[in-house]
This record gives sequence, C-alpha cells and structure tokens, in this order.
Amino acid sequence: MQEVKHFIAGEYCESSLGRTFDNINPCNGEKIGVVHEGGEAEINAAVAAAREALTGDWARMPEQQRTEVLHAVADGVEKRFDEFLEAECLDTGKPYSIARHIDIPRGAANFRVFADAVRSVPTEAFHMETPDGSGAYNIAVRKPKGVIGVISPWNLPLLLMTWKVGPALACGNSVVVKPSEETPTTTALLGEVMNEAGVPPGVFNVVHGFGPDSAGEFLTRHRDVDAITFTGETRTGEAIMRAAASGVRDVSFELGGKNPALVFADCDMDRAIEGTLRSVFANCGQVCLGTERVYVERSIFDEFVGRLAEAAGRYKLGRPEDPATDMGPLVSHEHQRKVLSYYELAKEEGANVIIGGGVPAMPGDLANGAWVEPTIWTGLPESSRIVREEIFGPCCHIQPFDDEEEAIRLANDTPYGLAAAIWSQDASRVFRVTPLIEAGITWANAWFLRDLRTPFGGCKQSGIGREGGVHSLEFYSELQNICIKI
Repeated sequence: MQEVKHFIAGEYCESSLGRTFDNINPCNGEKIGVVHEGGEAEINAAVAAAREALTGDWARMPEQQRTEVLHAVADGVEKRFDEFLEAECLDTGKPYSIARHIDIPRGAANFRVFADAVRSVPTEAFHMETPDGSGAYNIAVRKPKGVIGVISPWNLPLLLMTWKVGPALACGNSVVVKPSEETPTTTALLGEVMNEAGVPPGVFNVVHGFGPDSAGEFLTRHRDVDAITFTGETRTGEAIMRAAASGVRDVSFELGGKNPALVFADCDMDRAIEGTLRSVFANCGQVCLGTERVYVERSIFDEFVGRLAEAAGRYKLGRPEDPATDMGPLVSHEHQRKVLSYYELAKEEGANVIIGGGVPAMPGDLANGAWVEPTIWTGLPESSRIVREEIFGPCCHIQPFDDEEEAIRLANDTPYGLAAAIWSQDASRVFRVTPLIEAGITWANAWFLRDLRTPFGGCKQSGIGREGGVHSLEFYSELQNICIKI
C-alpha cells in the first residue's frame, strides 16, 4: 500500500489538514494507496521554499553546472526506469508496452533536451549610434522568470509534467507542481531523483490535492507565483486565467481539442488506416492530440469505415503488464461515466454504431475496472454534441465529404484548434490545405511525430502560447535589455 506525500524543500511531508484520499487502480478498481491532500498551508510552504531557492545555490549555480544537474536528473529517471514504469501504469492503467517506449523515456529526455537548448539558443545584440559619436551596445540576456506554478494532467503524467518542469528548471526557475489527483505517484517519486541528482532544496516542490478550494486553486491564486503553466480542460484554463489576472501573472495553456483528420481519396489507404487507428485509440483515446472527427472523401468512405472498424475490433484490452495488451482502461470510474454518457447520447441522437458503444466484458477482477469499448459512429449531423464536444475516450465520428473546400470547412468548424491530420499523396494538396487548417499542429501522412524543438500548442479555445525548443525558453525566462554606452 503506497503512501504518497508532498515534497517540499527537499523533504517529504504529510498533510497539515490530516486528510488523505484514495489512489485507485483503474484496471480493477482496487485501492493501491493513499495520497496526502494539501491545502493553503502546504502551498504557502512550497511557494516560500521555491522563492528562497531563487536566492540560494540554484541562483548562483553556473549554467554549465545546472545543465549537468539536469542531465543527472534524466539519468536518475532512467536508472529507476522500472519503478517509474510500474508507478505510471498502476496510476493510469496504460499498457507497459506504451509507457516503456513513450512516457518514461520522454519524461527523462525532457530534462536533457531543454538543458542543452538553453545553452545553445542565442539572444541578440545591436550597436547603435549616439549623438556624441561614441555609440552604444544593446545586449539581450535571459533571466529566470521566478516561481512557476505547474498544474499537470493525468493522461501522460510524467511526460507532460517534465515537459514543463524541464525547461522551467533549465532556465533557472523554481517550481511548485500540482499533479492530477488521479495520477500523483511518478511526480512524487521524482523528488527522490531530484535529491539524488543534487538539485537544491526548494527548486522542485510537489503538493497534492484537488482544484477548487484545494491545492490547485491556492497555487493559482498565490501572489508569489510568477507564472502558471497548465495542461487540461478549457473550462479549468478559464478559471486559472481569471486567477492569474490578479497580479498580472503570465500563463501558458494547452487546453481541450476536438481534432479532425482529413482522408482524401488519393491517400495511401494502409498508412491512413494505421495512423488514424492510433490517433483515435492510442492511450484509450486519452491524448490531447487525438482524433475524434474523421472526414473521408466520399468515394472511399465505405472502405475506410469498414477497414478502420475491422482494425479496431482486433484491439486486445487487458492488464498493463501483458505484452499482448493493446489498450488499457480509462483513468478512473468518473471519467468512464463521462465517456459512457456520450456513448448513450450518440444512440439517442441516432448515430450508426459501427463498433463498440458500451462496456466490454472483462474477466475476473478486471470487471471492476474503468473499461470502455473502442467505438466508431457515423450518421450524425455536424450540430450533434458528439461531433462538437471533446469526449476524450477511444471513439470517433466519421463523416463523408465531396471536395477539398468542404473538407477544410468541416475541419475548421469547431471552437478548438489544437491538432489535425491530413492523409493525401498529392504534395500540392498537402501544401495547399495544411496552412488553411486552424490548428497549432497539423500532420500530413503521419500522427504524433514530434520533434521537441518545434512549437507545440493550440489556437482558439485550445490554448495560449507555445512550448518546445526556444518557445519554452521564451515562456520560462524574462528577456532583459542591457544598454551599454561606450
């Protein structure tokens, strides 16, 4: 039985509230541990520790040494790879085969990538004329922004937390992390790695809890937090933005999406099926970049729907440690209820259920888990809630289109703008269509192909700002111009 505590100023501590909440394995509904709930006192202590760290060894540490420390953090995660793997899969229920190749390696890589990036990204310098003829030089330097509040999600807990913490620390900031209450373990475990790597106390802090009237709200309202980064639902992002307005704190948001895929008749059908299958069903559909709306050119519509459904029907749902498992459960029974409510709504709205639409029969103790079937619908109008609202489960609606102009219009008919995928072997069409898609990330003949140097984020209601490469460094640092008169 695990006991997950807060990590503040380099030490693990219990809740001053005297409250804990259960950590549940979504595969079978069993309790795997308890998590200490933090309140205002824990947030105050963590922010104070983070503020103090900015005046101590961390602030005086040479950039080269800080880079070496962050490389040591990455090494520490890899050294304890199996611990992180087991913890991540217990919290999320995802298959080991996925977490072993994506979550844990990428979680470690985020520290190396940004530690190296901060040493190689230039600023600028200008010489200017002055009235006395001697001139002056303007030099831009990057400085830490300060204390960063990090609120990380449950779908890729380690990866998306380090995606924020890595660049924040590389720029010389300190952080207070509030992980999702559903998946707290790997974030807490990272505290041990930070200590072993030589990260000074107070640089990395973790407080567990919930959102409203709990750790999340107290963190976003705290006036000594200089900036807030958040990945999660758009509605929560709006609440955080209101809190950040007090004190005019900077924000970086990656929010909801209702991502489209456009499949043209000239696509490589095998690649389009394989890519769309992953984009709809990977991580049980709990991927912010995943596809929930698929638009297929009418001449290949029936073939595409049939082949995608056939492939989805071959998914094996099972225990995370089973090498044959393709898909795990949803993250919680609460989220299962949400997704199943959309499954019922689709039937009420008259959808054609091509495959799935319910709860699979699972053997033994797995019957108590948060399972849902991979699901494909057709036949709903674009006004349907199934087509308009983010579900965040292993499901999609497929709709035919007749020409390129209609496909673009359908793809952009959403308040969101996070990601999209286009499947076509016509290079001219790819270059013509992709700039017209209203999304922060658009793939052509691929999905989830990510270079960590490139901008990541959404437009419209899918977010504010960009992460990745120099774009993360821009958020986590302040540019100061120094003018030197000659």
